[in-house]
Amino acid sequence: MSNKLKVLVSGTGFAGQGHADAFRAAGVEVVGIVGRTASIVKEVAKKMNIPYSGTNWTQALIDCQPDIVSIATPGGAHYEPIKQAIAFGCHVFSDKPLTDSGESAIELYELAKQKKVKTAFASSFRYMPYIQYAKQLVEAGRIGEPTEVECISHFNLERDIPFGWSHRKEDGGGRLNNNFTHMISIVTSVIGESILSIIGEVRDDLGKAPIVEGVHNFKTRRDFIPENLNDPSLKWGESNVEWSYTVLAQLESPMATKPVSVLFKHGGLNPKFQENHIVFYGTKGAIFIEGHYGMGPLYFYGENKTWETLPLPQDIVENQPKVQGDTERNWHYLVREFVKDINGETVAPYQSFKEGSLYQQLIDLIRKNNNWTDVRHLQ
Repeated sequence: MSNKLKVLVSGTGFAGQGHADAFRAAGVEVVGIVGRTASIVKEVAKKMNIPYSGTNWTQALIDCQPDIVSIATPGGAHYEPIKQAIAFGCHVFSDKPLTDSGESAIELYELAKQKKVKTAFASSFRYMPYIQYAKQLVEAGRIGEPTEVECISHFNLERDIPFGWSHRKEDGGGRLNNNFTHMISIVTSVIGESILSIIGEVRDDLGKAPIVEGVHNFKTRRDFIPENLNDPSLKWGESNVEWSYTVLAQLESPMATKPVSVLFKHGGLNPKFQENHIVFYGTKGAIFIEGHYGMGPLYFYGENKTWETLPLPQDIVENQPKVQGDTERNWHYLVREFVKDINGETVAPYQSFKEGSLYQQLIDLIRKNNNWTDVRHLQ
């Protein structure tokens, strides 16, 4: 009999396969995988040498008896599988968003606490190497007291990506669910986890997208954009989520005497002119990181009153999982911490369903779009 922990994966696309790889790298036995389409789940299971495959989640829980489940489907399909897994007593690793609403996310968080199972929430770009370095620099007082953070990103996504879960609120779509969750996680990891207040505005710049059959892997959906978008037989689906957002937040920081102001500005469909970036400002200096998720390089502005490039410290480099791709590496990092915790080892705090449910509540508030003040009477 093996003493290895066992994991059952929900989802057969890019995330499902990525989660399975991450758990294997952490020494966990991948005992099964579940998907919607029998032929696809069998194909993926065979390719990845996973012994069990199926389309019935409840039956898979019974048959596989996992210690952990990994939820790698779009957010709108998370609620029932997670609820069932918690009832089975499984620890749960879930990709973002946790669910499609704050109410259902809170329910899952409370159920997990009652059942005393461990949970991990994969808004995991906080593990980017340069973000970890920024955290070290801020905690060391290199920029003085943090005062302000600026997160600017424009993705220039193709408007004609086939209609799917990313276009629908009920399926966990929208840029808040799939970008803001990472951005707020990045900022809180550096500045402090306590979010004091938030205000936001959202906009649907898209409206509609072509309906195309055969799209399975999120990473390859661009390959299915129709050649003739004027084809009269082409069917269209209506978007009901935001593709751009602007959010202001105030965070409490143990390194600052006043709340830290944060700007999140994201245009999913807009082209960038200059590099996407994250900047941490303080009373004595600043840290500028290129890339929407802090890919690097990192520039530091300090006493010399000039921007200088700082290389990654060796300890951060050596602690990174040795896998290709930022998304995959960050999954590996969080899975590694999660598995260590389940095994009783001491680990640094990581994000759980507590943060997952909080972020979903914040997204619900931002999407209300009711923060405007009518000033026409002043003119």
